[in-house]
Amino acid sequence: MTNDSPHTQAHGVYIGGPETRESYWQPVPANGHVDVALAPHIVGMENPFGMGTQSVAPGGYVREHTHDRNEEAVYVIEGHGRAVIDGTEYPMGPDSAIFLPRNVRHMFINDGETTLRWVWLIVPNGLEDFFRLIGKPRKAGDRVPSNFPRPDNVLEIERQTVFGTDLPDKFDPTSQGG
Repeated sequence: MTNDSPHTQAHGVYIGGPETRESYWQPVPANGHVDVALAPHIVGMENPFGMGTQSVAPGGYVREHTHDRNEEAVYVIEGHGRAVIDGTEYPMGPDSAIFLPRNVRHMFINDGETTLRWVWLIVPNGLEDFFRLIGKPRKAGDRVPSNFPRPDNVLEIERQTVFGTDLPDKFDPTSQGG
């Protein structure tokens, strides 16, 4: 696999630290940031996957969605919140591990008082492209930007990357009872 990115390494071992990561501020409702640690444009892989971290600010959430071609794993590093998976709520906290097969509805809500941060792994890759396309580049030391909206064409970006069909009846954690 080839790529024009200057970060692309040939097949084989790759070691990168925080200073080499791609990082993107995320729009509402997550209001946090994503770091991409591994993906095919960073290192050549026989079995493409994407991996990184996501931080969601207190009160923020990742909207309910599915992945119709991908399996996803989440491992919580810090903070507390809840996952809503196929309509059932589960607590999320440090050392929680979640596996999501294809076509399973899911969302993550930070209803705690501190940042909720997890490692994400998606097979095959593509989530890193979504984060880049909807986010704003982030560098170490940057000030947290004011909340900003998702792009007008976010549904098109979702379909071009790793998301299933838009859900017309998404769970809304801001509504009464949600």
